[in-house]
Amino acid sequence: MAAKDKKLKFALPKGSLQKSTIEIFTSAGFRIYLSDERSYYPDSNDPEIEFMLIRPQEMSRYLEDGVFDAGLCGWDWLMENDSDVVEISELVYAKSGFRPVKWVLAVPEDSDIKTINDLEGKKVATELINFVTRYLKEKNIKCDVEFSWGATEVKPGVLCDAIVELTETGSSLRANRLRIVDEILSSTTRLIANKESYQDDWKRRKIDNISLLLQSAVAAAAMVGLKMNVEKEKINKIMDILPSLMKPTISNLTVENWVALEVVIEKKKVMQILPELKRAGAQGIIEYPLNKIVY
Repeated sequence: MAAKDKKLKFALPKGSLQKSTIEIFTSAGFRIYLSDERSYYPDSNDPEIEFMLIRPQEMSRYLEDGVFDAGLCGWDWLMENDSDVVEISELVYAKSGFRPVKWVLAVPEDSDIKTINDLEGKKVATELINFVTRYLKEKNIKCDVEFSWGATEVKPGVLCDAIVELTETGSSLRANRLRIVDEILSSTTRLIANKESYQDDWKRRKIDNISLLLQSAVAAAAMVGLKMNVEKEKINKIMDILPSLMKPTISNLTVENWVALEVVIEKKKVMQILPELKRAGAQGIIEYPLNKIVY
């Protein structure tokens, strides 16, 4: 097959991760767009990739079967499906932030269930039925684990004794008057590949390139760049304030005894340190976003 005709079949997660995934791809340099919101076949600026939107729950199975060459899937669904695929890289992002999501055991606030051992003889509802069944079996806890088709938070105390549910902040559980008993699984997004596809030289190189770009975009999402002008005699004072990723870049200005200082720092720290930098003598401070950081 000619190089110009080579295609990589890539599965993107449909649903809650869709928006944040496309944002990460955009930062990585890929423009992904749907001509119709009902379409499952996004277009992109990379003619070597054929994208398709797939439910995360099913993705690893399709990757294992060779329907797709590569895709993005949560660690939770890899564990649920017990899929035999190649894990390329971990990408720590979710639908509302750059952090792992958690599957937790939750019960009504007034439940007598205090620990996971109290599930003996009880009924648990969850969408992660295979993993939870194995998890409880390993702990020698005998209880009824049933599949939940949705609206899982309303079931405890009425249709079941407890649930194992996905959460990022716990706000939905609290809103439904549920109490977290234990964390069952912590999950992050993974770039995975079909084993046979990853043996192909062209596909492996393409997948590895995508991995590098996505990792650099995720790394940059929590960081910003800062530029500022500083008198040379105040550099040490400024350096004491800056929690930099690496040593700051310092360049001489045409104005005598002044330098330009540039640094990469965590975005969440800017509000705290920017006023301190100003008070320490920094001038002309500029904050700018980053698309990629390659380590």
